Amino acid sequence: MKGLILAGGSGSRLYPTTWVVSKQLLPLYDKPMIYYPLSTLMMAGIREILIITRPDELELFKRLLSDGSQWGIEISYAVQESPNGLGEAFVLGADFIGDSACALILGDNTFYGSGLFSFLEDQRREFEKTCEGGARVFTYPVRDPERYAVIDFDEGGHPASIEEKPTSPRSHDAVVGLYFYDHHVVKLARNATPSERGEIEITDINRRYLERDQLQVTRFGRGYTWFDAGTHEAMMQAAFFTQAVEERQGLKIACPEEIALRKGFISRDEFLSLAARLAKSSYGEYLNFVASTS
Repeated sequence: MKGLILAGGSGSRLYPTTWVVSKQLLPLYDKPMIYYPLSTLMMAGIREILIITRPDELELFKRLLSDGSQWGIEISYAVQESPNGLGEAFVLGADFIGDSACALILGDNTFYGSGLFSFLEDQRREFEKTCEGGARVFTYPVRDPERYAVIDFDEGGHPASIEEKPTSPRSHDAVVGLYFYDHHVVKLARNATPSERGEIEITDINRRYLERDQLQVTRFGRGYTWFDAGTHEAMMQAAFFTQAVEERQGLKIACPEEIALRKGFISRDEFLSLAARLAKSSYGEYLNFVASTS
């Protein structure tokens, strides 16, 4: 499975903060926001990743993340000239996806929970075994479902409908910004009719899979936390949550170096080299702590 991170868009909900820099390059507590979705894909065992960004910020992402080899992964880049919808990620990433299954994660989505490592890995492996003609979305219970795409289920627990920001939601199961697809998603995205706002809507693509009875749904249950950090308030909430967890537990959320080490993507010597580069920061101190306890 290959991974795509959509880090384009105008970030208009965060103006004026994002007038000069992408929200995914802004700090979310102690690390750039892009580290969080990147870490999610790495925890799932995905090592080939395409980052889709705006043309004026391509070099900034390359400067921050390089080609990913320092973490034992492969990062490539594509440019989204204008914000034409989440579904455009598959059109831009068509050559990258090829005949592979793929995971799309939005650049402002963060996840945390006990057992997240194994949960994501298991979800990827299970999907790869059964993905011949299918898609999988993930949901999270919310109190304000009218702000999200919402999945409704029939009596047998199967997805019955999916609606974007419904005025009368049929459930509280919001679709989060993490999706698994077979390679047919590229064709569906290319053939999708743009919405009234001129965008290729991810909900329309998911609905096509639902109509074909090929949409799987996995719920993030109690014990997991999800943030869509696309507003100032949500960014602050995610940052305070991350700070509280890291200070209480002494462990970092979304640390690519640590994930790469624990996944076996890099050796201990390579990990120590990364720690040495960051030695004068608290982040570097944490990497040395990980090395001393691993």
